[in-house]
Amino acid sequence: MIWLCITSLLSFTQVTSDQTIDTSRIRVFPGENQSIAGVFQVSKVNDLNQPQYSFNASEARWLCSSLGVTIASKAQLQEALTRGLETCRYGWIDEHYAVIPRIKALSNCGQNQKGLVAWRAVVTKKFDVFCFNESDAATQLKDAPTDSPLNRSDYSGQSQFPSETANPTWSPRSTLSTRLTPKTIHSEAQPVGVMAILLTLTFALLFTAIIILAYRKMRRSCVMSSDMKQQQEDIQTEDWTCVKNTKETKTAAQEDEKIQVEDNAS
Repeated sequence: MIWLCITSLLSFTQVTSDQTIDTSRIRVFPGENQSIAGVFQVSKVNDLNQPQYSFNASEARWLCSSLGVTIASKAQLQEALTRGLETCRYGWIDEHYAVIPRIKALSNCGQNQKGLVAWRAVVTKKFDVFCFNESDAATQLKDAPTDSPLNRSDYSGQSQFPSETANPTWSPRSTLSTRLTPKTIHSEAQPVGVMAILLTLTFALLFTAIIILAYRKMRRSCVMSSDMKQQQEDIQTEDWTCVKNTKETKTAAQEDEKIQVEDNAS
């Protein structure tokens, strides 16, 4: 059983390591060279050119790294929010949960809340991802005052990017052009996903071991109970035999005594 679990884990790891991402289906918001405080959201579109949640936590982190940037942190998202970043789609951040930055409350976006609306989902759930370009942030935060939002855009469409800010195909930033020459990007490693699988397998093995031990203990208790019952029956049988033999002996003695008395009388 353990060997089967290990084999399954190795097969899954090989599948995830061979996964490819078609960069022609990648979209960014607010758009090319339009990050806000260095933060931009990366999504993947389907055949209808509509964004769909496609990245788990490890894939999201790896995707930003492949673009030559890092996955954005909560503090970086908060700074971008104060400068005008607003979306209606969840994206992974560095703290291993997804957020929607909202400036104004909408019933169909972020549970009608404002600020960084968080969704603490399992690491295997699919979302978009917020990436952070440090060079963009350094330039923008240097040139713009804190109270003047940069490129304020309302990304309130739940199913697709606004047409005025999204490009029909992925157009990499000038600082990332050398990273996106191939049409597909091969994943190197996904430690978070593999770690989750290892933890799941460990719990499964522990649960199986507990069941086996409980079954053996119950079986042993049943055997011991059966042995004690058999011993009690044997003791009862021996007691009954002893009583029977005693009665027979007493009866025989009485008959012998009776015969002797009759002989003496005659």
